[in-house]
Parts: sequence; C-alpha cells; structure tokens
Amino acid sequence: MKVLGLNGSPRKQWNTATLLNKALAGAASQGAETELIHLYDLAFKGCISCFACKTKGGKSYGRCAVKDDLAPIFEQIEEADAIILGSPIYFSSVSGEMRSFMERLMFPYLSYTNPPQSLFPKRIKVGFIYTMNIPEEKMIESGYDQLLSRNEQGLRMLFGEVEKLYSFDTYQFKDYAKVVSDLFDPEQKAKRREEIFPNDCQKAFALGARLAATSQ
Repeated sequence: MKVLGLNGSPRKQWNTATLLNKALAGAASQGAETELIHLYDLAFKGCISCFACKTKGGKSYGRCAVKDDLAPIFEQIEEADAIILGSPIYFSSVSGEMRSFMERLMFPYLSYTNPPQSLFPKRIKVGFIYTMNIPEEKMIESGYDQLLSRNEQGLRMLFGEVEKLYSFDTYQFKDYAKVVSDLFDPEQKAKRREEIFPNDCQKAFALGARLAATSQ
C-alpha cells in the first residue's frame, strides 16, 4: 500500500507540512509506504491548454502530455492507493503551486463525454488538509468553505472518496515582534499554537490512518 503526500506550501517544516507528516505517520501506522513531495521543489506550470489529453486517438489521451517535473509524480499517483494534498489558504484559495498542480492532475482524467466521466484507472482515497490564518467563523463568513468544497467535488468525481481537515487560526511567524502584524494578537496566537494545533496534529494522524485502513 502506498500513500503520497503533496505539500502545496512553500515551507517544508511549518503548519501544512507538519500536518501532512502527521497524516503520513498515521498511514504508516497501518502499514502503508509513504512519501511526502514538496511541490515548490518542482519545476512545472499549470495546464497549458494543449488538449493532447482530449485528442481522439492521441497517444496522450487521458494523460498529461507535458514532460516536466510533474510527469513522474503523476505516474506515482496512478500507482498509489491514497493521496493527501495539503495547502495553506492564500487570498481565499489554495496556493498557486497547488492550484497549478491540481489543474494538471485533474483535467486529463476528466472526459468530455456526456455525461463527463473519470479516466483515472482506479478509485483511490483522497485527503485534503487546509491551513489558514483565520478562525473557523471567519472562514464560514467569508464563504471559504463553499469555495474549497469545489476542490473536493472534482477530486471525488475523478478519484474517489475525499476527506478534509481544516486547521484554523494558525501561527504564521516564529517571532511576531519582527514583522508588521498589528492585526493579530501574538499571545493569543502562541496560546492556540500550544493548545489547539496539537489536536489538529492528532486529527491529521487519524485521517492518514483512516485513508490507509480503508485502502487495504
């Protein structure tokens, strides 16, 4: 059993990456082989609209034809039993790298038949971990949950069941005194980091364990 984690944050040791590592540890606890891939380490762009993946009889039908650093990642995903995506929320959406990755991952497997169908060769489990600097009530007030649910709708249709995890009001800086951040209360942020974020880590571990257990 193989579970892949895809980190859409530019930081490799902060909130999103920490939760992804916890989720992969949960998957490993169920016997899964795991790997974490940092998207910001890779050289790629979003979909270039070449439509090779939609061309009748084409050798790339149902597959992305672009040969860059994502090509071997897509091969790994086809061999995986579950994938876990993780991204911070930037301006109400996932990071640019995650968005570009999702375009490239999802579009080739979406058939333009009527009705649309998935060209992915099997069904796999998908997890999505979102980290954000705002509290839950602000997310709902701003409609982020509705926007982000579209990611899950597409992933569910193309790949399989999707489970998500939100981590709210995250601790952004190691030292708030060094940045202009009067908008935030550093003591409150530190307290939440100490008291709430460990719970999020436990939830991420449990998510990874469930994805691996149900993929057996």
